[in-house]
Amino acid sequence: MAAPVLETENLVKIYGRGETRFDALKGINLEIGKGESVAVVGKSGSGKSTLMHLLALLDGPTHGVVALEGRPTGDLSAKELNELRNSAFGFVFQQFFLTPNQSVLENVTLPLKIAGVPAAERKRRGLEVLEQLEMADKADNKATDLSGGQKQRVVIARALINDPSVIFADEPTGNLDSATSNVVEDILFGLNRDKGITLVVVTHDEDLARRCSRQVYLVDGQIVPSLEKAPGDAAPREEDRHPWAQQPSDATGPVRVAGPATGEVITLSQADAAAIARAAQEPARPGRHAAPAPSTPDQPGATA
Repeated sequence: MAAPVLETENLVKIYGRGETRFDALKGINLEIGKGESVAVVGKSGSGKSTLMHLLALLDGPTHGVVALEGRPTGDLSAKELNELRNSAFGFVFQQFFLTPNQSVLENVTLPLKIAGVPAAERKRRGLEVLEQLEMADKADNKATDLSGGQKQRVVIARALINDPSVIFADEPTGNLDSATSNVVEDILFGLNRDKGITLVVVTHDEDLARRCSRQVYLVDGQIVPSLEKAPGDAAPREEDRHPWAQQPSDATGPVRVAGPATGEVITLSQADAAAIARAAQEPARPGRHAAPAPSTPDQPGATA
């Protein structure tokens, strides 16, 4: 893999405390190389959006480290984080987040305005990126006058305006029909291929995930090697709840696992199951940023 542009070490995110406590991420270790296209895949509640928010510096972890270009970001001030996020990242969201009464050009150039770029330069760069996405003729239109596909092109133009190193796309085709979705996907993967922009896609769409060079699967806030739903299983059986302890050492078939939070049953190969079992018995890796392993609720220093 190429040199990592983004890294996490022992990344934990906890919401609430006591009876309302929810552990959204449970010690995530991840590296994303420059120029990669990575799909973060999981069902609702798996932690995929939480992970994206932490990687994109939109939120801070409870424990652990997020590093950009090898630089841990935990000690940066709010101003430094805002500037770094505005210059390094572009965002493409399912909900578009366009200002309806502003023109297409004003929406696209908003990151430049935040960065203090003069108006003439904002207009030049805005029209240039709109031309790339075949939307220059809509520059003076209001965002409310656009179709869903046109709005997503405007969002992609806005994501590109600061020449980002990483684009985060959160369910980027969720509000689009299949034909328009294919066009938007082609644009995003073309940018990844032709400009070397790292693409991080958060999705539950398996077809979209397969277009990425790598998939990261999340179940209950933890990375697993692969997922495959066990057919015909609506609920876990008691013998499925602790497969690491109950599976015979000489077993050859797939291992069936019930997620502790959702109860959804998945199947893993013997090799993947053994790898997860070993990882569960080992302390979190120290990593080059020396992020401490997260405390559990039963350990001193645990944070809720």
